Amino acid sequence: MDITIQPKKLHGPVEVIPSKSQAHRYLICAAFADKPTTVCCRTTSRDIEATADCLRALGAKIDREPFGYCVEPVREIPETAQLPCCESGSTLRFLLPVVGALGVDGTFLMEGRLPQRPLSPLWEEMERMGCSLSRPSSNTVRCTGKLRSGSYSIPGNVSSQFISGLLFAHMLMEDCTLEITGAIESAPYIDMTRQAIAKFPLKDSPVISVEGDWSNAAFWLAAKELGSELYIHNLRPDSPQGDRACAELIPALQEHPTVCAADIPDLVPILSVVAAAGKGAVFTNIRRLRIKESDRVASTVALLESLGGKAEATSDTLTVYGTGLTGGTVDAVNDHRIAMSAAIAATVCTEPVTILGAECVEKSYPQFWEEYARLGGNYELNLR
Repeated sequence: MDITIQPKKLHGPVEVIPSKSQAHRYLICAAFADKPTTVCCRTTSRDIEATADCLRALGAKIDREPFGYCVEPVREIPETAQLPCCESGSTLRFLLPVVGALGVDGTFLMEGRLPQRPLSPLWEEMERMGCSLSRPSSNTVRCTGKLRSGSYSIPGNVSSQFISGLLFAHMLMEDCTLEITGAIESAPYIDMTRQAIAKFPLKDSPVISVEGDWSNAAFWLAAKELGSELYIHNLRPDSPQGDRACAELIPALQEHPTVCAADIPDLVPILSVVAAAGKGAVFTNIRRLRIKESDRVASTVALLESLGGKAEATSDTLTVYGTGLTGGTVDAVNDHRIAMSAAIAATVCTEPVTILGAECVEKSYPQFWEEYARLGGNYELNLR
């Protein structure tokens, strides 16, 4: 599906959707809790559904209701399981150690670019501690054996999701420690995992609510900074989400700042749009952007240049020039954050913006185009 957007500012109230990051974590904790849990999460996405489907494969009963998920925890662990991750890196990296902790013979099914995204050094650490991992085919990972108790160690600068996955595994085991070596990137998301685990078992009520998603709110906050009249609700200023940094970073882009991307790699595409429409910016510590749903360094540069902007990258720095944006055709390269960034860019362009593969927003925000239209966005669908 391709979309052509006419330049236009947006207007109206926005109720921010529930946090994908927190929904993953609460569903995993609920699936291994001591009693049923209701996880209030009024919207879903392909990534959240992937985690729910994998937990069902491990024996949890999870029903989707209008208000969220009713989760009955795992009572009988299966000997074997097939786990459909779709394109969700969080699902794969969180649940691979969980499968190892349970001793399930599990095969993870992957789609899109997920098979190319790294699993090392998590792979080597799991094998050191008792599991055997293999790639039966290009789009599958198989885990056999069982993780043993003991002292685990993993670098902190590759993926916080590896660390979260081991924390979830240790939740199901006894006498485990985890040493994180070197610099830690995306540390707030490790804190989110610890906080989620600490909430279970729920003490006062079998209900837990997923807070608003700062990562997706960043698109609307950027549109507001760029002149749209939006009223944005359902955000916690004290949220543990690392991407709440966008509340300070987006206005700061008016001063041509240098921004460290180590803890906020998902924000770089939309921050780059704001920078290009303003005075520019320099983003450092960008290397992990290359292993996202797309090579987000290359796809962000392509996004800006396709719309008449200018950007250039080195191995660990992205420089965005404040040239303004005019319009053009953007290939979303199956990356939801590139597609949504291009849509927000259209609000400040002087010519139409066409987005190829616009359906990729379903990964995190299936209602995005409906919401964009409700706020006055003017676009036409071009079905292939």
